[in-house]
Amino acid sequence: MEVSGDHLKLMVKTFRRECHRIIQSERTTIHGADGMLMVLQLAMAQVNKQQGGEFKVALSDVLMAWKQLLLDKLHLPPPNFACLENYDLILEAYESFLKRSNTVDLVDIFSMYKQLRVDSDPEELVSSVQLFQFLSGRTEASELQESTVPSTPSSKSRSCSSQVKMAVRRVFFSYLSLLVNSKNDMALTLTLDVPTRTLGRQAFTDIKHAAQNNNTSLFLAVTSFVRAIQLGGKGYAPTQSDPLRKHIKGLSDFVQFLDNLEEILGEISDPSVCGVRLVATIRAALVKGRSNGDAVYTAAEETAQELKERICQLHQIQKQTANGSMIGISPARPKAYAVNHATAYGGRDTVKVLMALLDEEALTPPCRNKADLLSEDQPVLSGAEGTCLLTLFRSPEVVTGCSPEPLTKRIQSRLDLLKPKVRERVIRSQFACTYKDEDELPLNRVLDFPSTSQVPTCVHPAPKFKTTPVVDEECTSDMEPTDTAKPSLKSPNKEQSRVQQGATLGPGSGNAQNRDAGPSSRKEPGIKTQNKANKRKQVESDQYGGSENEPPQKKQPTSVSVKMPAKNVSKASNKKKLITGQAKLTSFFRV
Repeated sequence: MEVSGDHLKLMVKTFRRECHRIIQSERTTIHGADGMLMVLQLAMAQVNKQQGGEFKVALSDVLMAWKQLLLDKLHLPPPNFACLENYDLILEAYESFLKRSNTVDLVDIFSMYKQLRVDSDPEELVSSVQLFQFLSGRTEASELQESTVPSTPSSKSRSCSSQVKMAVRRVFFSYLSLLVNSKNDMALTLTLDVPTRTLGRQAFTDIKHAAQNNNTSLFLAVTSFVRAIQLGGKGYAPTQSDPLRKHIKGLSDFVQFLDNLEEILGEISDPSVCGVRLVATIRAALVKGRSNGDAVYTAAEETAQELKERICQLHQIQKQTANGSMIGISPARPKAYAVNHATAYGGRDTVKVLMALLDEEALTPPCRNKADLLSEDQPVLSGAEGTCLLTLFRSPEVVTGCSPEPLTKRIQSRLDLLKPKVRERVIRSQFACTYKDEDELPLNRVLDFPSTSQVPTCVHPAPKFKTTPVVDEECTSDMEPTDTAKPSLKSPNKEQSRVQQGATLGPGSGNAQNRDAGPSSRKEPGIKTQNKANKRKQVESDQYGGSENEPPQKKQPTSVSVKMPAKNVSKASNKKKLITGQAKLTSFFRV
């Protein structure tokens, strides 16, 4: 006796009506036979990976585990073949995936119906054997034989078109499922890169790791990252080393598309109009850039038209049921367990229609060819990679073109990258305190800088002569009036200007010898005593005359006798011989 579709629908309706008694979330979605088989394949591949193998599983092993899983959950006699080695781990991984995704399978619905039914409901709609026959398809042997027979070109083209239509239909329902249950990881996996958003296996692997680290769903890992980038600001934005930063463009496009669907769901109150608008938006995204003769374009057109008609029919059925059951009850007071209770009213009726549509899809008969469903050779809808769950959940292999660097070198390179860079100190002149840079000089550096009266203003002072004429103190006092008077007779204008220039400069000149002069030389009015540098200037003017470019003249003997050794005089006269124009340059650099 075959199971009736009406009996299964009544069982699911009873679950929807009373599920708030045992399930926390009302938006729990149901996995059909195909969905259960795909989840089982992922669980087996995960267990194989944990046991030290690869993230792979053979098709024959999946079919054996599928039969054993159905018999075990339906409490039927065990199979006649040997049990799988890691069946307990596989069952645990399978149940964990369903719980994490906020989903249940048809076997769970069958088990909960006995607890949720009321007195008016029939005691048993479907038996365990009938449900087992429905889920298994009763054609496993013939399917395996068909998969081994080589296909002709005509049959291959038909199977290819049916695969594309099945994949396109799955994408439509995955988008609608995300609007009802955002925790459905399988729905996000099938829609992440369809249409193409340059989010391949590496992007999905990074999202999966982020979700595992934060113990969240894939959808929440994607949306939280994009929201933090858009609205978090500099303080709350993810770090530059976050792997998801490499996929900002694709993830932003995906979240933006879902936001558009959520906006349609919240703004349009009529479920029929809203559902038609949602299906049209998904269809436009799938057929964008495709021609009329493309297989994906044709499958999207047919699926969109079918879903629009079914949404309108479901809305009319729910509207009639609500009018008959809500007599004497105020519609302004929804039940405590109603969808979106105590939140925005927009989209509540549309979500109910979408949930009924998803439940009907879960009750469809299983795929006749398990190889087409579980094979990694899925039709390409995104233009980059297939939509097979096993391929996406498998982490990409490391490129073996070159051997990786040793661990010590990688750690050292990472530490060098995180180490703050030391800014090189620039050699500055003595006027560095007047520069304006980003990092200002400390106050003690500015205050400790000596004034111009304490240090010479010239960076390179005039060289000192090793031998200087020795003059007695008595002769110096007698010679001062004569020395000052003699140059005034020869060239009074030039010598007077030089004396006045030296007097104006005073102790502020760049010569270190001026500072040796005691305070007595500054206190006396007039210039009576001169330092050694001024005397040297007078000697040069007496020797070469008033003009620097004129040939030197013989010095006339004076009445004052100077005690000086002959050798020292000859050496000093030899050193004081200057070339033409050198005296002017020397006086310029001294100032």
